[in-house]
Amino acid sequence: MKNRIIASGVFLLAVFLFSCKDKSSFTISGAIKNPAALKMVYLLEADSSQVKVIDSTTLSENGKFQFKHQTLYANLYKLRVADAVYDLIAKNGDDIDFSTDLKDSTHSYVITGSDDSDKIKEFNKISNFYGGKNNKVVAEYQEKSQALGKQSDSLLKVYMPIFQKNMADYGTAVLKFVNDNKKSLAGFYAATSLDVFKYEPQLVAYADEIKGSFQDNPGVQQFIKQMEKVKPVSIGHKAPDFTTGGIDGKPVKLSDYKGKYVMIDFWASWCMPCRQENPNVVKQYNTFKSKGFNILGISLDKETGAWKKAVADDKLTWTHGSDLKGFEGPTETLYHIEAIPSNFIIDPQGNIVAKNITGADLEAFLNKTFSKPQ
Repeated sequence: MKNRIIASGVFLLAVFLFSCKDKSSFTISGAIKNPAALKMVYLLEADSSQVKVIDSTTLSENGKFQFKHQTLYANLYKLRVADAVYDLIAKNGDDIDFSTDLKDSTHSYVITGSDDSDKIKEFNKISNFYGGKNNKVVAEYQEKSQALGKQSDSLLKVYMPIFQKNMADYGTAVLKFVNDNKKSLAGFYAATSLDVFKYEPQLVAYADEIKGSFQDNPGVQQFIKQMEKVKPVSIGHKAPDFTTGGIDGKPVKLSDYKGKYVMIDFWASWCMPCRQENPNVVKQYNTFKSKGFNILGISLDKETGAWKKAVADDKLTWTHGSDLKGFEGPTETLYHIEAIPSNFIIDPQGNIVAKNITGADLEAFLNKTFSKPQ
């Protein structure tokens, strides 16, 4: 009976101590092996727009350090130790232990006390793996280009598909990670590493799924609001109609293309990436216009003269319109245009079936679309 009373007392004491744990801040206790001349360790905070140093501490003689910090919400933090940066996710009440060895060139580390920090570590492995693969591709391309003494289109044709394949594989791996970690902030940070142009449908769907989660994190809430704005003009939705001024002074309407395939092409005379893409757009238009492919060019120019000259110089023989108000035009606002070139391909039923595809991707899409019985 006495032993049972003692055991019960120990249990109640443990519960008491746990319940009295400081939940108004989080603690990071660190141990650095082989610190050499290292004197300082820095704590950085990553919000939605920047990464900034918020604290620093001196390393003890035995390589130990500690941070105690308050946060308004669970967030991404980074430890800067010498030349290495280590990610972690912390919230008030967390008691996190961190250790690493500065002699380890791979910068491996151990972190406990935060499940989300383990998950962000898992994501970083994915990112580092594919980043390493592409760094190797770029290095090989540069080495061979230097040996030739010039950039080579034939070399680019060899290495660009490898690079693009690696990026596609990275996207697949990240989407799986995000899907497996929807309830973790690590999943959110992984999602935001994706190209919003290429993965917009998946990111819109993800934003819908995490609605109501992480309500105190402004970065997450900003992302959700952004995806809500984009959603009406994302793939699978009806393209909103508009009327704008034509290059010949007559009004141009999207509804003029009802029952047809049309690509709305947002561009401008001053946009160098747009002008570089124009020869490809001309090529695809000339190839597929007889099969039912139309283009409606919407310029973000503000001056009619520069707009007309670029249309003539680039031999853009399709219909053109513009609000002549840059990014602030009503058509641009309706379609949430924040960067150009940008395009939307709309099917005969008025649905957006593709978005922001250029180069070989545009040709592949059109080949696939117009090889089907219409």
